[in-house]
Amino acid sequence: MLILEDLTKTYRTWAGEVTALDGVSLRIDQGEFLAVCGPSGSGKTTLLMMIAAMLRPSRGLVRFDERDLYALSVPDRARFRAENIGFVFQMFHLVPYLNVLENVLIAAGAVKKNGQKIRARDLLQRLGLQHRLGHRPSELSAGEKQRTAIARALLNHPKLILADEPTGNLDAENARGVLQHLQGFQREGGTVIVATHGPAAREFATRTITLRDGRLI
Repeated sequence: MLILEDLTKTYRTWAGEVTALDGVSLRIDQGEFLAVCGPSGSGKTTLLMMIAAMLRPSRGLVRFDERDLYALSVPDRARFRAENIGFVFQMFHLVPYLNVLENVLIAAGAVKKNGQKIRARDLLQRLGLQHRLGHRPSELSAGEKQRTAIARALLNHPKLILADEPTGNLDAENARGVLQHLQGFQREGGTVIVATHGPAAREFATRTITLRDGRLI
C-alpha cells in the first residue's frame, strides 16, 4: 500500500543544516497496524507528514497505492489526502465553538458524500459519545475529545489513519481505549500508523519500528 524510498528531510537554520529524517526506506502493507517508536525529535512526526502528502521530502519517494504523491499537484494532493487519510493528533485539534457532531462533520467539507450526518452520528454512538453530540470540547474529558477526533478521522471511510502521539494526553485507561478503537479500524481492513514515544501502542501493533536521530534503526 505504501512504499517509502530514501526519505530525507533537511532544514537550513542559522546554526547550519539540520536533518530531520535521514534516508528512511519502508514498505507498509494494507491492513497493518504499524507503531513508529522513538524519542522526541527522532523524526516520527516528519515521517507522518511526508506520508500524508503534507511535507515534501528533500530527497526520496512516497508511493501510496502506486501513486507518487509528490508528483501530484497541490490541489490533487489535498483531494487525495481528504479521500484516503484520516488524522488523529495528541492535541485533538477540535474547534472550540463547534459541538461534537459539528466537529466530526468538518471532515465532510472536503469530501462530499450523501449520508455524512447519519454516518457521523453512527460513529459517535459506536464510540460511546451519543450523549455528547451537542456538547462543546470544553465540556468533554480528554478521552472524549480523542474519541471525537477518531470519529472525525473515520468519517470519510479512509484507507489509512495516521495518529501522532494519540495517547500522549490521556491516562492509561483512556489510552488503551483509543488504541482499541484504532485496532478495530485495522481489523476491518484499514491501515494504521501510530507515532509514539511510549510503549502502549506496541501491544496493539502488528509491527514496530524505531527511529533515532532521523534514521530507521
